[in-house]
Amino acid sequence: MTMNQPGKIYRKRVADQILEDLRGQILSGALPHGAKLPSERDLAAQYGVSGPTIREAIRVLTAMGLVSSRNGSGSTVTAQSDTLIAVSIAAVVQFGNMNARDVFGLLAVLNTYAVRLAAERATDEEVARLREAAEHAADLDADSVEEAAAKLKNYFHALAELSHHPLLISLCRFITEVQIGLAVEMSGGKLDRIAGTLHRARMDIVEAVERRDADAAAELVEEYHQRVVDRIQKSRRGDEMTSSDPRFSQLMASLLTSGAALGGEPEER
Repeated sequence: MTMNQPGKIYRKRVADQILEDLRGQILSGALPHGAKLPSERDLAAQYGVSGPTIREAIRVLTAMGLVSSRNGSGSTVTAQSDTLIAVSIAAVVQFGNMNARDVFGLLAVLNTYAVRLAAERATDEEVARLREAAEHAADLDADSVEEAAAKLKNYFHALAELSHHPLLISLCRFITEVQIGLAVEMSGGKLDRIAGTLHRARMDIVEAVERRDADAAAELVEEYHQRVVDRIQKSRRGDEMTSSDPRFSQLMASLLTSGAALGGEPEER
């Protein structure tokens, strides 16, 4: 893989400049998924900087999920579509000063579209898997917050996948991770109080998809998300988190460094 030859950089925060140059090459496809980055020594020579400066830039790319680094093996680009979408969405959420309600509203719109497509495109076998995921999340009250979150993610990931729309699936997958993470934080770790008694509502969505009733399914998804928002607002931490809130920033940072949230394979069902 031939890498674009950068010019030497002589400004403040040189590592940031190198980071942006490498990030741009990754996002443009000049450095595609699976490509090996030049060695630290070669990068240092190309940019006219020291090894520690290159290591700082690579460290940030690794934290962003764009590069995988292993001792003795160098650095490899890991820019799959889900990863790139997640990085882009996270940047918009953080720098656009979005709040929790914005995130919840976006997922409602995405899932409404997804369920309409699901009613039209999903096979009977795929709908059966959605029902299985819904039934698996029947008793969230008995689960730990981690188990409850995993079951809800599994359900909504399955719903998105039924749309057979790759971009929509990636968007829904990442925003679902953000919403459930926010719900856990804003409910004080009591996720069952937010979604634990909504099993019937999730099953109603499944049954609408089984009937191939796209209008009913979309209406039920909208109602479900509104009920979740209403419950979060009534929770003890129901104040809206904005991107300036440390909890919000910490959540986004954790998602960006999580393989599950960034292009990870869907959970086995």
